[in-house]
Amino acid sequence: MNFNLVIFAIAPLLSLGLIANLKWSQSPEINLDLQPAPVLETTANIIPETTLEATAISSPQLEIQLAQAQPMTQQVFYTNKAGIAIDGTDPVAYFQVGQPVPGKSALSHRWMNATWYFSSAENRDKFIKSPATYAPQYGGFCAWAVSQGYTAPITPDAWKVVDGKLYLNYDKRVQQQWQQDIPGNIAKANQNWPKLLADLIR
Repeated sequence: MNFNLVIFAIAPLLSLGLIANLKWSQSPEINLDLQPAPVLETTANIIPETTLEATAISSPQLEIQLAQAQPMTQQVFYTNKAGIAIDGTDPVAYFQVGQPVPGKSALSHRWMNATWYFSSAENRDKFIKSPATYAPQYGGFCAWAVSQGYTAPITPDAWKVVDGKLYLNYDKRVQQQWQQDIPGNIAKANQNWPKLLADLIR
C-alpha cells in the first residue's frame, strides 16, 4: 500500500480527533474508572451490624454521653427541708419491728438524692445491700395522692407494708381512705407514677 495514501486517509481523522477519542476509549485507566469499585462494597459487607454496635459501646466517651442522655428510672425521693428521707425514720425498721423507729444522724447513708437515717448499723447495712427492698414506694410520696395523679408529703406514722413493699401516706386519715381499696389504689398509683416522676425530674 502506498504510504502517502495512508497518511492522506488518516489526516482527516486526526483533524477531527476521532483517533484520539478511539485511543482514550480504549485506555485501561478509563475502563477502571467506569467499573464499580468492589473494595467499598466488600468492606461494608464484612462489618456486621453487631460489630458496629460493639464498637460504639466500647467508646468510654460515648458511654458517658449515653449515661447522661438516659436518666435513671427513679432518682427523686421526698425529703424534708434538710434533705432527709422519711423525716429521719429508719426504713428498715418498718419491716423488722413493724413500727416507725427514729434513725440516727451518725448512722446515715446517701441514696437517690436523699439522706437516710438508721437506728442501727445492721439496718443501715441491709439498706445499702438492697435499698429498693426497704425504700418506700413512689419516691416516698403519699401513696393515696399518687393514686389520684398528684404528689403530696407524708408522715412516718401513716405507713403500711403490703406484699413486702412499704407505702406511706399524708396522714392517718388519708391512709384510712387509701386502705378502702388497697389493690385498686396501688394499681392506679403504679400507672400514674412514671409520668409524675418524669415531671419531678424535669
